[in-house]
Amino acid sequence: MSAQKLFIELLDRHIRDARIRFLLGDKEIAAGAHALADGAANDLAIRINDSRFFARVLSAGNLGLGEAYMNHEFEMESGSLEDFLLVLLRNQLDRRIRLGPISTLQVAFLRFLDTLRGKIANVQRHYDVGDDLFRAFLDRNLVYSCGYVGDDCHDLDGIQYNKMDRICKKLRLKAGECMLDIGCGYGGLLIHAARHYGVTGVGVTTSRQHCAHGNTRLEQEGLKGQVEIRFGDFNGISGEYDKIVSVGMMEHVPRREYRRYFRKIAQALKQDGVALLHTLGANAPRNEHDPFIQKYIFPNSNQPRLSEITEELEKQELIILDVENMIRHYGYTIREWRRRFLQNRASLDPKRYGDKFMRMWEYYLSCGIAAAFASNSALYQVLFANNRAMQIPLQRV
Repeated sequence: MSAQKLFIELLDRHIRDARIRFLLGDKEIAAGAHALADGAANDLAIRINDSRFFARVLSAGNLGLGEAYMNHEFEMESGSLEDFLLVLLRNQLDRRIRLGPISTLQVAFLRFLDTLRGKIANVQRHYDVGDDLFRAFLDRNLVYSCGYVGDDCHDLDGIQYNKMDRICKKLRLKAGECMLDIGCGYGGLLIHAARHYGVTGVGVTTSRQHCAHGNTRLEQEGLKGQVEIRFGDFNGISGEYDKIVSVGMMEHVPRREYRRYFRKIAQALKQDGVALLHTLGANAPRNEHDPFIQKYIFPNSNQPRLSEITEELEKQELIILDVENMIRHYGYTIREWRRRFLQNRASLDPKRYGDKFMRMWEYYLSCGIAAAFASNSALYQVLFANNRAMQIPLQRV
């Protein structure tokens, strides 16, 4: 059986809520819910420009699909890339199309090489791509993590403000307290906490560009001396803090270092201190590393399971106060990132960011949206403390 026929039959057997039409020259092949009327919302049309597309996806799963998009092997003619990926995940095609043995070995080898390079080098490969890229799709505070969608607010600046303020309220920040932000990025949360809650703070980041840009922002905001951003990772943390926060950073901590990571937090948290961990997670028995993300976006990254987080907190005798899964909010956040990226991509230097990179980044953002709405991914906020007798609010923020 040809790869094309096998692929179409696979989709035809498992897709129940959409019809996907594949256009090959002047020929059309449909798969999925054939009863849908023409022009229906779930009627997608995909132009196939290279017949090797089908074999590539069957053998390499999402990695093959992403590389096919990067190489213009297919284009969306009706519906969006986000729509297509949502249909595939919603109908669990990720479980039907597994990596072939060669692709599996390639991904394993990539993770091995990334382990040798070290976590700081892996972080810099993504975050030090260029500030102009991040300015093209992030909010005005350059917050590169999940926002919080409120009933009255859906714009990017608003949902990121909501997220930062909600974290500050969960931590119960007070004027005069000192806060540590592990993996602070451009320093948006620290700036928000200093400006609105009167805290002092220290942030650490393994991105040199984020560190430099963040300290420039502190000077512009008149917060130099009140807040400081340092280059380094969690292993270099010193001192004690009233409040500790780590947003979007644990994903880059190798599993072999989880114990050390939480031990460092426990050592740095003052008596009666409160800390919050915000991380992408795997709401599943095991974290299956997406090959496209591993190769092109976040090398050697992880999505910790909630059980892994709670086990390490328990071993450090840190008391869990609240756990919240905000993954749907991440879908709305990335949807805004994708909209802004497509709107502003023409402003990026084509010599620095070529067509292949642009399509890779679009595919990455589209994957994130689909995963947030239709996969077993999670986005955990875990609030914890080191005093089992401390008074805590009766209601969640």
